[in-house]
Amino acid sequence: MPTTMEILATVLFAIAIVHTFSVPVFARLANKGGAHSGLWHLLSEVEAVFGVWAFVLVVLVAAFIGLNQAVEYMDTRNFTEPAFVFAIMVVAASRPILEMVSSLVKVIARIMPLRNEYAMFFVTMSFVPLAGSLITEPAAMTLAALLLRDQYFKRSGRAGFKYLTLGVLFVNISIGGVLTAYAAPPVLMVAQTFGWDTPFMATHFGWRAAVAVFINAGLLTLICRCALTEAPESVPEQTASARPNVPLVVMAIHLVFLLCIVLASHHPIIFLGLLMMFIGYSTAYSQYQNPLMIREGLMVGFFLAGLVVLGGLQKWWLQDLLGGLSPYALFAGSTALTAITDNAALTYLGSLVEGTSDLWRYMLVAGAVTGGGLTVIANAPNPAGFSILKSTFPDGAISPLRLLLAAAVPTLIAAVMFLLPTSFV
Repeated sequence: MPTTMEILATVLFAIAIVHTFSVPVFARLANKGGAHSGLWHLLSEVEAVFGVWAFVLVVLVAAFIGLNQAVEYMDTRNFTEPAFVFAIMVVAASRPILEMVSSLVKVIARIMPLRNEYAMFFVTMSFVPLAGSLITEPAAMTLAALLLRDQYFKRSGRAGFKYLTLGVLFVNISIGGVLTAYAAPPVLMVAQTFGWDTPFMATHFGWRAAVAVFINAGLLTLICRCALTEAPESVPEQTASARPNVPLVVMAIHLVFLLCIVLASHHPIIFLGLLMMFIGYSTAYSQYQNPLMIREGLMVGFFLAGLVVLGGLQKWWLQDLLGGLSPYALFAGSTALTAITDNAALTYLGSLVEGTSDLWRYMLVAGAVTGGGLTVIANAPNPAGFSILKSTFPDGAISPLRLLLAAAVPTLIAAVMFLLPTSFV
């Protein structure tokens, strides 16, 4: 039987999900002004939703169950992932890294036999998400979202184009990190338990994901070709000329910081120390910087920390549900469940089920990454993209329902690729 704390956490978790889908309502109330506009604005911040309800949980547990139980539960939570996403988001969003990636995108785009506007967009939506297998998904999400914001979203008033792009971006990031065993959170949670290394991931997951990413990006480019020709390809000259060019050595130093934080992703003391050094270095050479995304990174970390607190008490119903499914039913179930709970938490709980087959394990992870683009809570990097892009949408808010609909087709394409016959059958 579930404990009182588990039932309370599940109720608050359900409320937080409903709150997430209600964000556009609060955003419209905030834009109307009035005495309570500040409160409506807080409630319209998707990044604050799970953190706020996690805080409510801790307060209620302390008040009605016991302060010691509340403190003990918080002490047993692992907040490494929220801290890492915060650190990698700040570094990846720095101007030298962004300009370096933008230059690489332009080089690849020139090689492609497409009109430059189409090639640039296609590369941003395909090669950058696949780069998440090397630099981690949160870093790839940050870079792709910034490129889209500056090159397209700020200059386009087409909400449909933005939602379609966001849906494909979230799906491609979720599946684009499975070429290695360390870059995608849902893979990282089970790789050691299941004995999966990078060659295994590339052989069984990677090529399927890459094909799906290219199909999704290609179809999106074809559908949105009219919107792409309306968007300028680069930052206006007056903006670019107002700042000195970033020297290659500064780009190289930023890249070293980024790679070191990636390598230290399991050691929060180390990567947070590296982040402090990075902030110091960036301050010393501020002429080559944009304002660091400290606030945005903290908000995303707060969101993920709330998900850790609330999600940690869902084991009582989620693990038994997963364990009772056949492999192919598990694929459908994990894809759907990912939309309402973090896919890394889902695969971790699945890894605790004993006596599972290789096919069952494959379907668990494949379904989790397939559904990782359906909602903002489905995949750890999604809140980063959400935070960066939301200001370009009407009312400064992204409709979770429209995102779900926009991600449906790319999710289906990913599902078809992962359901192709495997060596496990």
